[in-house]
Amino acid sequence: MRFDQAVEPGGYKWWYVDAVSDDGEHALTLIAFIGSVFSPYYAWANAKAPAAAENYCAMNVALYGRHKAWAMTERGSRFLLRRKSVLRIGPSLLRWDNGVLHADVDEVTAPFFSRLRGKFELKTGVLQEKVFALDAAGRHRWRPVAPSARIEVEFETPKMSWSGKAYFDTNEGDAPLERDFLSWHWSRSVGDGVANVFYDVVRKDGSALGLALSIGEDGVARDVAAPELRDLPKGFWGVKRAVRAAGEAKILRTLEDAPFYLRSHVAVGEGREAMCESLDLTRFSRRIVKLMLPFKMPRVR
Repeated sequence: MRFDQAVEPGGYKWWYVDAVSDDGEHALTLIAFIGSVFSPYYAWANAKAPAAAENYCAMNVALYGRHKAWAMTERGSRFLLRRKSVLRIGPSLLRWDNGVLHADVDEVTAPFFSRLRGKFELKTGVLQEKVFALDAAGRHRWRPVAPSARIEVEFETPKMSWSGKAYFDTNEGDAPLERDFLSWHWSRSVGDGVANVFYDVVRKDGSALGLALSIGEDGVARDVAAPELRDLPKGFWGVKRAVRAAGEAKILRTLEDAPFYLRSHVAVGEGREAMCESLDLTRFSRRIVKLMLPFKMPRVR
């Protein structure tokens, strides 16, 4: 697992962490982007010609529960430092050290400005090594690195400290997402040391991909039969969401509800809870949506 891989112009690389505290009171998401796929600035630049991904970077950090906060400041290449085991975007840092991902967060929230400062350590266990292509040409790739990780969180602002279950993956691609996909639903859940991860993708050419994986403590991804894809209530903006569940699925919390994206904490039967996301790239492509995004995604020039 390294941070210094080349990213094609117009493409992207991101590292994704989500976590829920053991008591269910807190949740966290961190996504480090090189070639910020949901950036209106990057989309506008790519409309002319493939742009340098390194000039559109962001560390997106969101806190949920009693302490809520959102930060996603986009920065150019002069704010980026990449080494094999270190990634710095602006004042925030990720560092990889012998199976532990260290994060130091120092951001400003949006649209209401306040400090977001803290750190966490994510212990991965055995890494899952396989990379999965999401499109027929292999231009978009996904690797669930550590679906059954543990996390220790310590924030100064807001003041909080907790431990919990966490998930870590990476995505990379050689073209903008909206060029090749219409939508997807993704979810992950953990029980008895085994993670179930489901990825349902609808491509722009009308074809579809469904990945259904079970990943144990040995780090091996095994194909499993996918349970039914169950519809969930739409979000405030009308984005459709669905989740793979063996029994009745029920929304526990809607964590993010954007005009093109939903992140939800969902009960999926058999005593399991899942983190899931639904993405509508047709909506993201609309001009009005891109004009709304800078309020939550400011750019440092």
